[in-house]
Amino acid sequence: MSQVIVVTGASSGFGNMSAKALAKAGHIVYAGMRDPSPSNASVQDIESFVEKEKVDMRPVALNVISEESLTNGIDKVLKEAGKIDVLIHNAGHMSFGPSEAFTPEQLMSEYDVNCVGTHRLNRVMLPHMRKAGKGLLVWVGSSSARGGVPPYLGPYLAAKAGMDALAVCYAGELTLWGIETSIIVPGA
Repeated sequence: MSQVIVVTGASSGFGNMSAKALAKAGHIVYAGMRDPSPSNASVQDIESFVEKEKVDMRPVALNVISEESLTNGIDKVLKEAGKIDVLIHNAGHMSFGPSEAFTPEQLMSEYDVNCVGTHRLNRVMLPHMRKAGKGLLVWVGSSSARGGVPPYLGPYLAAKAGMDALAVCYAGELTLWGIETSIIVPGA
């Protein structure tokens, strides 16, 4: 049965690969990204993929650091598709360098994208899933946040560890509403 799936951070990397695989499996996939304008190379790639594979994959503006972008993007998906079955929290930003070299503002920026952005999107999305009485949240973390931390990724891994803890808390809170949680931790 075809599902309506929203993937954040789908302009490249895991998000793009996941969105394409899910579309090929017959789902309606909304590929969330900061800039879904037609001149964006990622949008052009998606359009080419859709034409070649004859799938239903649509770019949508979902900037995880903008509540307005998230509200407008989710409203657009719901207007077009009528529901959202699965939300994949994949958007992220990785910075390299010695941890002490990052300013507090740069550290906060890592948390904003990698952790707070998931919470921001949940606040927009979850009322719709609760109303439906079902849904699935998939959180894409990092296995390095669970130990064996490589050097020069401190702010990124701290933010991903925060996201992982938040995902675990959400899982316990949402199960009563019929909303399931999966946490994926890919490794290097």
